[in-house]
Amino acid sequence: MIYLYIVILIIFFFYINFILPTQWLKIERVTYPLDLNLKILQISDLHVERLRISPTKLTTIINIEKPNLICITGDFTKHRNSLFKLEKYLRAMTIGHVPIYCVLGNHDYQQKNVMDLIKLLRKYGLHVLRNESVHIDQIELIGIDDFDSGKSNIEKSFQNVDQTRTKVIITHDPNIVLDLNKSYDYLMAGHLHGKQFNLPFFFRIKDAGKLPRMGIYKGLHTNQYGAYYISKGIGQTGINARFLVRSEVTMHYL
Repeated sequence: MIYLYIVILIIFFFYINFILPTQWLKIERVTYPLDLNLKILQISDLHVERLRISPTKLTTIINIEKPNLICITGDFTKHRNSLFKLEKYLRAMTIGHVPIYCVLGNHDYQQKNVMDLIKLLRKYGLHVLRNESVHIDQIELIGIDDFDSGKSNIEKSFQNVDQTRTKVIITHDPNIVLDLNKSYDYLMAGHLHGKQFNLPFFFRIKDAGKLPRMGIYKGLHTNQYGAYYISKGIGQTGINARFLVRSEVTMHYL
């Protein structure tokens, strides 16, 4: 009987520490004083093939929070056979008719034909920004393509930007801030999952670029060009678990 209790305790410990953080979604709230009265919901790193947050949960958050914009900062899925699952999330996110802008991530570019994904996103009305900008009310929204995949083009992204207006950037890999020598007001990225496994020296073992090696892999930071936020993401990559890092979406109050 004692062995049964030990097994139950082991299973309980594993669930609480590794599975629950992927199900217990946190809404991070970040206020940055741009005086725009703008609410942006950032969703990053869905990885729908390993996502334990339900589509209805996202619909509920959108309905309650009432963001002005939704920005998705890459990594929808790398598997073509997961597009049908992604479609459920796209329906859930678009049901409230909030404008959605997105960029692609490194896992998206691992698909055999990334245009299949792009066509699906556009089918549901998502605006896919690939090194380009759009004028939205009081901001210039700039979408820089994935740095990790070698798809980013900073000059092209800023080509049509009105420099007199507030500049907000969405991109996937935050490492690009080390190469981004243009002024901006706010940047949103993902990619690093807040480590996903909160272990010491994690990014010394796993190479995810220079920025996380400097100890910058989540949250709000600033440099001489602007402020940038790195989301811990909503889904998982690799092992479908997290350790001391909850899945998150982020409400940005600008």
